[in-house]
Amino acid sequence: MSQSLVIAIDGPSASGKGTVAQLVAKCLGFAYLDSGALYRLTALAAKQQGVAWSDEVAVSEVASALDVEFIGERIVLAGADVSLGIRAEEIGSGASQVAALPMVRAALLQRQREFSTMCGLVADGRDMASFVFPAAQLKVFLTASAEVRAERRYKQLIGRGEKADLALITSDLQSRDDRDRQRTVAPLAQAHDAFLLETSNLSVDEAVTQVLSWWRARR
Repeated sequence: MSQSLVIAIDGPSASGKGTVAQLVAKCLGFAYLDSGALYRLTALAAKQQGVAWSDEVAVSEVASALDVEFIGERIVLAGADVSLGIRAEEIGSGASQVAALPMVRAALLQRQREFSTMCGLVADGRDMASFVFPAAQLKVFLTASAEVRAERRYKQLIGRGEKADLALITSDLQSRDDRDRQRTVAPLAQAHDAFLLETSNLSVDEAVTQVLSWWRARR
């Protein structure tokens, strides 16, 4: 399918790209792809099947066979609602680990591209603009300082009634950043033709407004 109606938003963990991408998609009436959910699902499914996250061949087989449905805001894996389960910090860390495996990325590549639709798609992740949708009409690299991102994640976890340690969250984010930037396949990086959106001092509404402004300027 054509990638002319794709908005690709990349960025590090907890940068707010998912929230911004969902709202942009809603404003435009586009479909939405949370590519990170596919890696989280792979990590969760591997754990459920007793597969080590470092076992590249076995994890890639898990990724290829994912029995997943996206039903509104619900994510169903093998018939079970895992919408909250895949957001656990442990699974987030596992997702970062399996995402660094070339065979896993290859297994999920086509599945991600199949989300592209004629009505338009907003996709967020770490390599949407640089690798998955290189012909996207609008590319955005959305980021924020590590301190701001850690604080956002901390508040998110506390808001869900979960225990959270800000120092541990900060350390984990930095480890994920290093893994994502240093992996050999499709590392986290700003595409050469992507707009940089630094959100440390922006509200969600301001970030969404900026992305929509860039999109409309290109239409």
